[in-house]
Amino acid sequence: MKRILLGAGLGMAAALALSAPAQAAKTLVYCSEGSPENFNPMLNTTGTSFDVALPVYNNLVQFEHGGTKVVPGLAESWTISDDGLVYTFKLRAGAKWHSVGDFKPTRDANADDVIFSFERQWKPDHPFHKVSGGAYDYFNDMAMPKLLKSIEKVDDLTVKFTLNAVEAPFLANLAMPFAPIMSAEYGAMLLKKGTPEKLDQVPVGTGPFQFVAYQKDAVVRYKAFEQYWGGKQPLDNLVFAITPDAAVRLAKLKANECQVMPYPNPADIDGMKKDTSIVVQEQEGLNVGYVSFNVTKKPFDDVRVRRAVSMAMDKKSMVSAVYQAAGVPAKNPIPPTMWSYNDAIEDYPYDVERAKKLLADAGYPNGFETDLWAMPVQRPYNPNAKRIAEMMQADLAKVGIKAKIVQYEWGEYRKRMQQGEHQMGMLGWTGDNGDPDNFLYTLLGCEAARPGGNNLSKWCNKEFDDLVVQAKRTTDIAARTKLYEQSQVIFKEEAPWYTIAHSVVYMGLAKNVVGYKMDPFGIHRFEGVDLK
Repeated sequence: MKRILLGAGLGMAAALALSAPAQAAKTLVYCSEGSPENFNPMLNTTGTSFDVALPVYNNLVQFEHGGTKVVPGLAESWTISDDGLVYTFKLRAGAKWHSVGDFKPTRDANADDVIFSFERQWKPDHPFHKVSGGAYDYFNDMAMPKLLKSIEKVDDLTVKFTLNAVEAPFLANLAMPFAPIMSAEYGAMLLKKGTPEKLDQVPVGTGPFQFVAYQKDAVVRYKAFEQYWGGKQPLDNLVFAITPDAAVRLAKLKANECQVMPYPNPADIDGMKKDTSIVVQEQEGLNVGYVSFNVTKKPFDDVRVRRAVSMAMDKKSMVSAVYQAAGVPAKNPIPPTMWSYNDAIEDYPYDVERAKKLLADAGYPNGFETDLWAMPVQRPYNPNAKRIAEMMQADLAKVGIKAKIVQYEWGEYRKRMQQGEHQMGMLGWTGDNGDPDNFLYTLLGCEAARPGGNNLSKWCNKEFDDLVVQAKRTTDIAARTKLYEQSQVIFKEEAPWYTIAHSVVYMGLAKNVVGYKMDPFGIHRFEGVDLK
């Protein structure tokens, strides 16, 4: 029987007349914390935007559900050459594309789509390279343009990647959200129509859910893809209800207006655990929250100032007040749960007098004026950036530093910080693949210090960069560990960041949600999830 979808203008009488199968359709509502920038994860670096793309797309490889192991995705198998330079992927036969609007695919996914998807990011002369701004931050910050030598079609279902150098985390990198496989046929149709930007706004993939509609700042709708190669999903419909306020998300969860909510207020967690209608999941976050010092702007070009500011702020009080039991003070740029974490490093102490002396030595005995950017949204690594900014502002005033708190809309905030407009700015990171490279090279390497890159401090230290690049080029874990431990020592001495905290991440679920697993990389996946 045909399902009838409830439209916005459907009256009560019509609603009551719905057929039994329509009423029985399983719809899960996820209360998302923010609006997506678009639906193309190649162009984004935030989990908010990754989340809306994950139901639609497949990568060549992916991470196992709720884990860190790389498993087959659109590629059903792969081989790696003995020298580690050639990766050959065998694609699944019969992987179907979604249809949307007047796009009706005429073929299954094949090697042409893989090449289209990677060359868009890689080749400046690709017809889609400059579409939607053409900023491929992950791809560029990870030095993929230099790493890739060639991508070749062996046959319709076989693709060969040849690298210029050994890249230890290469497979794990391909499982990250920035590497989705998109339809070359859909792209060609949009190009012909003169609307190429729709590729990033109206997504077409081979994933478990098919995009239906997006109402800006309100709701994203999906339906289960009947022809998904992994089998039709238990859920018929998936809805992202955009709900920025954590208290409102919790109220919706309690009222069963949504069945999954992320990032509750720390103060609400105990109450949630006592509520028999709610299941609370938690795990140590693979994350770090930090303040970036823009080393290209005075006075933060002076390491003495960066150290002084680091000593002027009371981290322990900050974490206790804002994160409560859901966070631990951070001293390194990688979380303590990650291999190669250097626990021997000592953090800068909270010491107002030493901070004043360092400022005087740097030529600022009376302090200075600066901006202090604070995120407008909750993130897993920072539950309340505005509150933290206010505490920092008060601490900095004690050493004569007048900090003006700056906020923008989330997408604009990120864009401006990546361009380096700030002096001091808060952000953070949740690991994408379980490898230290994803923090140390992607966020602090010289390649990412460009305008628009994820190295927000624009800090390029050759000694540090040489260590993290060398770590990429070896597959020996013990050798890589030593290199990363050394790099963390340099990071702490040079202080391009003020590291704030690593958080425990919590999720609230309705009791009838089955099969949802927290993702170690802080994104939200609904494949295999059901409502009982």
